[in-house]
Amino acid sequence: MQMPLPSLSTDQVAAFVELARQGSLRSAAEALFITEQGVRNRLVALEQRLGAELYFKSRGPRTRSPLTAAGRRFLPHATAFLEQARELTEIFAAEEGRRVIHVAATQYLILYVLIEAVRSFHNAFPHIQVRLSNRIEQEIEAELLSESDVEVGVAAPYEASPNLEYTHLFSMNWSVITPPRHPLQTRGKLRLKDLAGQPLILLERGSTGRRHVIDAFHGRGLSPRVEMETTNTEIIVRMVEAGLGVSIVPLMADGSVTRGRKVAVRSLGRRIEPIHSGILTRRGEPLSAAAAEFVRFVQRRTKK
Repeated sequence: MQMPLPSLSTDQVAAFVELARQGSLRSAAEALFITEQGVRNRLVALEQRLGAELYFKSRGPRTRSPLTAAGRRFLPHATAFLEQARELTEIFAAEEGRRVIHVAATQYLILYVLIEAVRSFHNAFPHIQVRLSNRIEQEIEAELLSESDVEVGVAAPYEASPNLEYTHLFSMNWSVITPPRHPLQTRGKLRLKDLAGQPLILLERGSTGRRHVIDAFHGRGLSPRVEMETTNTEIIVRMVEAGLGVSIVPLMADGSVTRGRKVAVRSLGRRIEPIHSGILTRRGEPLSAAAAEFVRFVQRRTKK
């Protein structure tokens, strides 16, 4: 008699794989767009189903992998499980005229550009499914060059690989965000040297945004006082709102990033090189019809 199969959900396994990829519960939660407690709940349920401890529960900074020996053993099986689950959902796609395109994008662009774009695209092209993956710029370029199922990247590359084609969508200028009534908001002409001594909250090292800011300071012989760094602009806005410092960030022109937040915003104009965001595809390789339709759709939306 066969033993009953354990009840594993793709959500539980995806939480584990994202924890392994990101290295922490917090980062996994951001990548999955759920709360940290939500990730923890899924992992607890998965460990109970498997009867094994998959990751270390201690808090604080960690320099090693969060996975236990059992977790490292389970990881390749978990990754294969998710791939097989995706294949199962696509078995009848060809028969029904359905198409799936995989788009890798930065969290900022997913939150403030692609969520609404994909929603509208689904309404216009219900037979095409868009699968979004949250990645940083370097990962997007790497996956486009090594993963054949990733057809399109949406990012703000610092310098795109010569093997990738960049199609410009829009640019963002930089602004200073501070708590309300901060002295910087009343200063006459705001210069970078006025910000050098401020406790700055910046994007993480290696990101395109961080490099633009550091280049601008160093170009004027200045060294910024970086107090904190984090993975995305949404968190930065919350940290400024909490009074933890001030920040220099690229903002969408529609004000959506800071709308409803208790922060003050002041433009820096062109004192820092604008962030250029666009679409990345493999150079010399034609897109599928579905991916080409998606690219045209996003281009039309961003030109409005």
